[in-house]
Amino acid sequence: MVIKNPTPRQIGFLTAIIVTVLVTLVIAAFIQFSDPKINWIQLAIMVPIIFVVVNLVVIVFIKEYIYRKIKLIYKSIRNHKLNPDETASKIDVSSNIIDDVEQEVNDWIDDQANEISRLTEWQEYRRRFIGDISHELKTPIFNIQGYLDTLIDGAVDDPKIRDKYLESAVRNVVRLNTILEGLDAISKLESGTIILEIQKFDIKELVEEVFEDLEFKAKKKDISLEFKVGADASRMVDADRETIHQVLTNLITNSIKYGNEAGVTRVGMYDMDKHLLIEVADNGIGIAEDHLEHVFDRFYRVDKSRSRKKGGGSGLGLSIVKHIVEAHNQSVNVRSSADVGSTFGFTLKKSSN
Repeated sequence: MVIKNPTPRQIGFLTAIIVTVLVTLVIAAFIQFSDPKINWIQLAIMVPIIFVVVNLVVIVFIKEYIYRKIKLIYKSIRNHKLNPDETASKIDVSSNIIDDVEQEVNDWIDDQANEISRLTEWQEYRRRFIGDISHELKTPIFNIQGYLDTLIDGAVDDPKIRDKYLESAVRNVVRLNTILEGLDAISKLESGTIILEIQKFDIKELVEEVFEDLEFKAKKKDISLEFKVGADASRMVDADRETIHQVLTNLITNSIKYGNEAGVTRVGMYDMDKHLLIEVADNGIGIAEDHLEHVFDRFYRVDKSRSRKKGGGSGLGLSIVKHIVEAHNQSVNVRSSADVGSTFGFTLKKSSN
């Protein structure tokens, strides 16, 4: 009988049987030739003693051998130092130790491969992020420098040019400040230094506040701000009112910026048992499918040239939205089609009181 992948105990048992049989035969043959009057009782007593001794010797040898090998393997794959007792406790002679260690090494290899993949992705993300932030900061800085150089070169004496260039310089300073404030907000959200003040409030009233804040901007494009049918009722949620105000402001501002003239932005609310889904939908230019997975990335713009024509922005609004929603342990999503419109949705915990 051949045992596939035997355990140390099985190896010791089989080895002890073979050695015991061989030793017994040798002793019996020796006694047979030296003294024909064999004491079979003594021999019978010797057989189990030989078996036990051989079995113990084989197991101890295998255990010590495996201990040294496993110790070397663990030194290579473990991030923390194991004390001798901890390492020895991992050696169970009743289990298939070699297969267990092989599986652990394979798992370690898979973990290392996944870690390398993650690090490669982060390296690419960091490279792209540095490039994006460099570009975003360079544009207003370059503009400010150009305006000031022109004024220094003599244009400051012309009131029309002076006022125009100073206003443009201030506008670019505001843009720089917006970018830096956005980055600071994301950094604080990621590090957890912003403490959310969770309170009970009516999300419908908050949406109405944002509608009122953005009414003038919407009228400039003849865009209507309204609730979807059935969404204009009071809905109580538990969340940080200030940051959710920022989420709604960013989403509705985007719907206006990228909405069509004489279009509409609608806010819908849907009951999801313990949560409430809030959606901001427009019938604007929409987003192509291949861009959807990146819309919450920092500085990502679906069409940079078209984005600037639509009013620029820091490129951080949707990233901030995602971080705020996730800080509430909730989810955010987007559905969109080019030239059809976009729907951004996020969940909030319903108030239980």
